[in-house]
Amino acid sequence: MSYYLNVVFQAVMLGIGLAMDAFSVSVSDGIILGKPKISEAVKIALFFGVFQFIMPVLGYLAGTTFASVIEAFDHWVAFALLGLIGGKMIYEAISESDLDKKTDNPLGFKTLLILAIATSIDALAVGVTFATVASPVLISSAIIGVVTFFVCTLGVYLGSRCGDIFGNKAEIAGGVILIVIGLKILIEHTLL
Repeated sequence: MSYYLNVVFQAVMLGIGLAMDAFSVSVSDGIILGKPKISEAVKIALFFGVFQFIMPVLGYLAGTTFASVIEAFDHWVAFALLGLIGGKMIYEAISESDLDKKTDNPLGFKTLLILAIATSIDALAVGVTFATVASPVLISSAIIGVVTFFVCTLGVYLGSRCGDIFGNKAEIAGGVILIVIGLKILIEHTLL
């Protein structure tokens, strides 16, 4: 039972970390929309949540072809990927705020598609780590998608209420969470 609790806990934490880019964009969308309808918030969150589910699965499928090759140093790969992703998120948050990139129509299909893909690229790399650490990809990816959905729904409403208070701080927190998860994997495989 503790194995599954650990899987769920790690997936929730990954979901929170990976959702921070999408959360920042959702806050921005909430600012643009002013007073969003429930259907608008759900549409935005659904795009982000679905892509945060799909991308780790695609990453896992790519990673399984290389898993036997990197089995001896898989924990280092997971640590490096999560560290790079987290570091990239922190760097991007410090260098430029997503709130400065407002779009005219945050609900347009093309706009949401591009934003959902852009904010879920990190999840693709995380999917590769699932293959290296034998994580149950569908369960983990589903949890990541659901967490992202709820985080983004919250982001739209926070953006509409709070303006640009959060912005890059959310991305920094997400990056830190990913780095900590990478460290945890490294420590578990090298010291325990």
